[in-house]
Amino acid sequence: MTRTIEFRDALNEAMSEEMRRDKRVFLLGEEVAEYDGAYKVSRGMLKEFGPDRIVDTPISESGFSGMAIGAAMLGLRPIVEFMSWSFSLVAADPILNNAPKMLYMSGGQFGCPIVIRGNDGAGGQLGSTHSWCVEGLYSNVPGLKMAIPAFPADAKGLLKTAIRDDDPVFFLESERLLAYKDEVPEEEYLIPFGRALVRREGTDCTLVSFGRPVHFCLEAAEELAKEGISCEVIDGRTIRPLDLDTIVESVRKTNYCVVVDQSWSFGSPGSEIAAQVHAACFDDLDNAVGRVHSADVPTPYATELEHEYLPNARRICEAVRATTYNA
Repeated sequence: MTRTIEFRDALNEAMSEEMRRDKRVFLLGEEVAEYDGAYKVSRGMLKEFGPDRIVDTPISESGFSGMAIGAAMLGLRPIVEFMSWSFSLVAADPILNNAPKMLYMSGGQFGCPIVIRGNDGAGGQLGSTHSWCVEGLYSNVPGLKMAIPAFPADAKGLLKTAIRDDDPVFFLESERLLAYKDEVPEEEYLIPFGRALVRREGTDCTLVSFGRPVHFCLEAAEELAKEGISCEVIDGRTIRPLDLDTIVESVRKTNYCVVVDQSWSFGSPGSEIAAQVHAACFDDLDNAVGRVHSADVPTPYATELEHEYLPNARRICEAVRATTYNA
């Protein structure tokens, strides 16, 4: 059985179910308790679990991230909420220099089962400093896992998997998707990391993306279908680990590929995926892998400029036409 709920409520259900299942799980962050979450993701959780497990913190990302990492090393399973992943930059030392390296540096004595989650990317007129897409920065670091859900059902299933994982997981959400409604199963389920999903089948070109841009790809595929171009849309769901097998299988069928990534192009997940597809599918590709990224400028504030800055459906259509010689 399924029901239609918002993306934010799927996240709430995942955390609440795991907190009922495992007393070691707790949530901390700015405004997660008394205010029910800055974006109402933790709505009602303080009432059920109390202030010992739903913890409001000072505005000190470095401080409460470091505290959570210490708690994880000693056997608890913290969920850290950043109001925005932009704010994680001030916590770079604990979350990048400690959490992913702890198991390795301690010779296996201390793990770090921590989930760090929050809003990633342009959130709608939040300006340059509140609109970071951190996947390009953070996916480079070994020792962590990274999930970027595009739909409510995946948000719930992937977050439950993340909370049970013994490695640190960076869970990247989009503020622009929090109110998005879709069907979510009522029964217990988990979604394994490293398994992409074919959102739309096609024969002429493979579109690969993750997170909010998956919706842009589906919109572009709908438009291109009117021109007789059939696109297969792959939702990667996780970047670390990356399901290259599903991507390769699709590219060997379509012979063309366009990667869509809301990160800036230089040193991005999109560039890495393109490189891996070139290496694995060299004899299958009929053209170089196309790429669509956010423009190489700070995120604009104006609504119209922000839309053009992002890898929108129009830009994806143009890239597919060029890649498949249908310009």
